[in-house]
Amino acid sequence: MLTKFPTSYAITPLAGRVTASVTRLPSSDHRILLKKRAWLHKYTVLVPPDLKTRGVPNPAGATLVFAQEEAGTAICLSPNGVLLTCSHCVAETEQELSWDKQHWLLFASGDVVAAKTIAWDAKRDLALMIITSASQSSFPHIRLSSSAPKLRASLLCVGHPGSEDLEASIPGVQTNYDTLVLSKGRFRGLAAGQDPQDNQEIGALMHDCWTYWGHSGAPLVDANTGCLVGVHSSWDEDTGMRRGIPWQALSSFLEEVDGSGQRLPEGWKWYQQ
Repeated sequence: MLTKFPTSYAITPLAGRVTASVTRLPSSDHRILLKKRAWLHKYTVLVPPDLKTRGVPNPAGATLVFAQEEAGTAICLSPNGVLLTCSHCVAETEQELSWDKQHWLLFASGDVVAAKTIAWDAKRDLALMIITSASQSSFPHIRLSSSAPKLRASLLCVGHPGSEDLEASIPGVQTNYDTLVLSKGRFRGLAAGQDPQDNQEIGALMHDCWTYWGHSGAPLVDANTGCLVGVHSSWDEDTGMRRGIPWQALSSFLEEVDGSGQRLPEGWKWYQQ
């Protein structure tokens, strides 16, 4: 795991309009950000109606989409703005990794934030970012489960399917999928013989929630507790089984970050469990 922790955990206020001069994104990417924000402002992600009656937190509120096209999904782990995603959503290789790069993301509410990478683990396929600029100082978040899910446990996945059909015979065919989608499925166990800490080629966790290009980094949530038990990362092209980073890798990754000895502001937490 590679890390570069900040010297300050302060969040710069993001006041006024989020213009291209603020994001410094290419004009095409900034237009995509505005399009995604408009959709998120207009629509609400549909969740199973029994979640609220059972007192299970809605995982959609803590889910974020990257501003650029087909860029992936992330999940907030702390009210302080700690974000978890796949390492390949941030950089495909160590050579491509830039600690100074500012990533723009949107919460399900449509709120825009900027974040920088502080931990990157290619083997586990996990990356941690912290929000550096936002219009608020506290954020909706999800708790990490205290244990791995049981076989066939009901799961929820909230992710950002890409807008272009990459399986079409000609380029440019649009999928017309919503910006953020919740799907249901079950935990199908871990891949036989695969180290749960090694998800570099394909995720060790198996599940059957619906996903598409752009779902990488999407939270896999225990539908009975609302807690995070995995992160979607890939799929098996031979079987169609969806793959992800299992709880064992998430827990170890976050424990290593938490145990790094960083001096944190009072009350500040990397994640909640």
